[in-house]
Amino acid sequence: MLLDGKRILVTGVLNDSSIAFGVARRAQEEGAEVVLTSFGRAMSLTQRAAKRLPSLPDIVELDVTDAAQLDALAGNVGGRLDGVLHGIGFAPESCLGGGFLTAPWDDVAVALQISAYSLKSLAVAALPLMEEQGGSIVGLDFDNTKAWPVYDWMGVAKSAFESTARYLARDLGPKGVRVNLVCAGPIRTIAARSIPGFDQFEEVWAQRAPLGWDIRDSEPVAKACVALFSDLFPATTGEMLHVDGGFHAVGA
Repeated sequence: MLLDGKRILVTGVLNDSSIAFGVARRAQEEGAEVVLTSFGRAMSLTQRAAKRLPSLPDIVELDVTDAAQLDALAGNVGGRLDGVLHGIGFAPESCLGGGFLTAPWDDVAVALQISAYSLKSLAVAALPLMEEQGGSIVGLDFDNTKAWPVYDWMGVAKSAFESTARYLARDLGPKGVRVNLVCAGPIRTIAARSIPGFDQFEEVWAQRAPLGWDIRDSEPVAKACVALFSDLFPATTGEMLHVDGGFHAVGA
């Protein structure tokens, strides 16, 4: 099994349609011990979803905007970590669905902190559990090298997310920690459904992806994340791995 003996921290599990849930399930099936994070009102959703995994994982409290909880993460998780999945993203309603020119800075700042800066925050918080043996940090991305309809400030946050991953790859590489992103095609998750007009992505992907694309199937994304957590990519870091049916490679 690809992850036999490894221990993986997974953020972002809200229900069994979450991409992070698919990653957690696949990681367990490949032999990993999985630890989940959640916080606040989302905790009950994460606990309910955790019961649908092959093995019931531990769940630790983590709000990535709370410095005290970030400082406490290593102690709460304990032991060691071989991998971390960043599956966190949020933007206030004003930042999505056509509000690019009108969204106030306070809302934009929230989107940037939670959806981009948190990658650095999570990496630093988990690093004490990875420094001895190295490891792999994987972020769930939506490639934002182009401007998309309705995605607005979340798209800007994703661009910042991608840049953050490259700088983390630079600084954590000497510590044996790889940092890569999986750029997924649209998956029908809670987060996706909260974006007004997100169905525009779903329609165009089905038409243009050379390999086709199933908006209900997170398994291809989960498999890619597991491969990056494994020992199959020991010299790959700072990479954006597209798992989108080939959409990114073709024109109109």
